[in-house]
Amino acid sequence: MPSHLALLSCLLVLLLSFDKFLFHYLKRRWFSGGSGATVPRPPAKSRRNMAAAKWSETAMLVIDMQKDFVDPAMRSPMLVAGGEAVVPAVAGAVAVARERGIFVVWVVREHDPSGRDVELFRRHHYSGGKGPTVKGLKGAELADGLVIKEGEYKLVKTRFSAFFATHLDSVLKTAGIKNLVIVGKH
Repeated sequence: MPSHLALLSCLLVLLLSFDKFLFHYLKRRWFSGGSGATVPRPPAKSRRNMAAAKWSETAMLVIDMQKDFVDPAMRSPMLVAGGEAVVPAVAGAVAVARERGIFVVWVVREHDPSGRDVELFRRHHYSGGKGPTVKGLKGAELADGLVIKEGEYKLVKTRFSAFFATHLDSVLKTAGIKNLVIVGKH
């Protein structure tokens, strides 16, 4: 049940936060002091064009949906409680984004086996040359049911922030992105 609520909330954010016309219509309709004044609707074709333009300026960041974060079987110190339950909702949100032509960016951690690129307080997890989200190991793979498709972008980060010491800002600006939808575990 929580995964359905998460999917619905993602969809609601996608639909309402980017449709300013709907927002202003509802605001005038519901908060007009009871006058019930209606706002004329633009022609259907222009509404479709407006929506398409908004989706083309939108990116979805899928954050840390890797096995070490969501799969209890991995027994990872990076496991986030309830992570497994979020996977179907994230998959559904990504499917909607793909249908709308939204640019999908998969933000993942992939660390050196030595842990030299990890935060200092986590380096003890890498003492044996094997730690969480090590590039090439199973824990760094996307959770089951999630796949990066052609045209989507994979961004590797080594810190909590997807913007710190990465080129995410440049990627988004180059793609003309003005709106972000963020899904995932963090």
